[in-house]
Amino acid sequence: MSLPTSRREALQFAVAATACAPPRKLEAIEVDPQPLFPLSPYLYMQFMEPLGVTDGSVEAAWDHRRKGWREDVVAVTRELAPTMIRWGGIFTDYYRWREGVGPREKRPFMRNLLWGGWESNQVGTAEFADFCRAVGAEPLIAVNFESDGRRQFMEADGNVRTAGAEEAAAWVAYCNQPDHPERAAHGSPEPFRVRFWQIGNETSYDPNGFDLPAAARKTAEFARAMRQADPSIELIGWGEDGGGLKGRLLTNWAQGMMEAAGEHLQYLAFHHMFNPDSRTQPVLAWNEFRKDPARTWEQLMGAWRIHEGKIQRMRERVRPYGVALALTECHYAIPGRNRCEVLSTWAAGVSYARMLHLHERHGDVLKIATAADFCGTRWQVNAVMIPVPGGRAFLMPVAHVMRLYRRHSGTEAVRVVRAPAELDVTASRSGDRLWLHVVNTRMRAAVRARLVVAGRRIGSGRVFEISADPMFEEMGREPDPLAVKERRLGADGEWSFPAASVSAVEVELEPA
Repeated sequence: MSLPTSRREALQFAVAATACAPPRKLEAIEVDPQPLFPLSPYLYMQFMEPLGVTDGSVEAAWDHRRKGWREDVVAVTRELAPTMIRWGGIFTDYYRWREGVGPREKRPFMRNLLWGGWESNQVGTAEFADFCRAVGAEPLIAVNFESDGRRQFMEADGNVRTAGAEEAAAWVAYCNQPDHPERAAHGSPEPFRVRFWQIGNETSYDPNGFDLPAAARKTAEFARAMRQADPSIELIGWGEDGGGLKGRLLTNWAQGMMEAAGEHLQYLAFHHMFNPDSRTQPVLAWNEFRKDPARTWEQLMGAWRIHEGKIQRMRERVRPYGVALALTECHYAIPGRNRCEVLSTWAAGVSYARMLHLHERHGDVLKIATAADFCGTRWQVNAVMIPVPGGRAFLMPVAHVMRLYRRHSGTEAVRVVRAPAELDVTASRSGDRLWLHVVNTRMRAAVRARLVVAGRRIGSGRVFEISADPMFEEMGREPDPLAVKERRLGADGEWSFPAASVSAVEVELEPA
């Protein structure tokens, strides 16, 4: 064949060369179906915190005219199907829970000391518990831990805003004791059954707050008091180092906490809000992500490495103690007009899927985890966006992925022996049903592969798939390009995963 002399001849030459080339061997996704460890259902939790003027999260989700939760918010949250919702955050450093119970017309307004504005307290303990029941989520409450030692939150407007172990124990009793008279008088004769409670929130982050010895001692004090109110509760203590933030020296916070209070704790908490962008040549911040889609994709596809490092460090900290980890806040933190605008893109959704894969891979230790805040009106780090004053609440890209994986996951992790380099794959099973979570990390090309399960034969199978242009920005339009497509998997186990796609593959296993 002579060399091409024109563009048309070059194309013909390339086609001919491809036709003559030997076919590429189909690569396998090989799975060992032997169960490794149980996967906690709480790897798909959400985090609810009143964020004041910065993002009207809780207030915007509440319909003050109807005196109830917005119906569209409840409906979209049922779609998301979070397994757990956490009430708390730094807000709890100045939250007095009794201001949010009883007749709503008598509840006082409170100044939101960190996030700005005023909170009406129309949403309190009963309302939070009702919402969790309505959407099928387990409630988790973070208590006021003596303001985590932060003096700036201990008093405001002539009112004491800090609270000790006695108040935390009274909250447990109010929620959980069967015949609690105060709760019954407020119209809730049945207990709320709040099983999970967190003591301390980012305690190590502030050099003006508790140091490690004080935090550990007080955690044990709170735990003893709260367990007297209900011995069956499960407790989460703060376990992450300050990491040198604001001059605080690095300490082994997990070690100190476990040695002083470990007998009382089932979990140690840590958070990870981080910017995966290049520090020298930002790609994702502000409007930069719209300028070069290929660089945006590349930067987001590598973000998981930073998250993996954080989880690995926490694993090492808790390894000697055998305590479970709880990642009770997590999301990207990228500068932008509306707090991380790039997170409205499907590229970010695919990137978050890789973060969720890490949570599964570390599921032997990581038992509670999230990859987004819950709801709001402005921040793109939320799973649910709430248009105000009108419009319907809708899922962000991260929530589409969480919804997909939440609905199509097994109860036990299994090992992916090998997979094509372009595919990020995790696997789980329940009985004779196997699930794969698959991310195609190629931006513009499909990847075809064949599923092989050691010692088993593939029976019927289905693929649940989300694929879209990586630069599509979710704004709640209908029909939604991020809607899940369901397709049937052939008995040969072969499948072509579309470019920039996230898929859940479900198959029935049969004897070989």
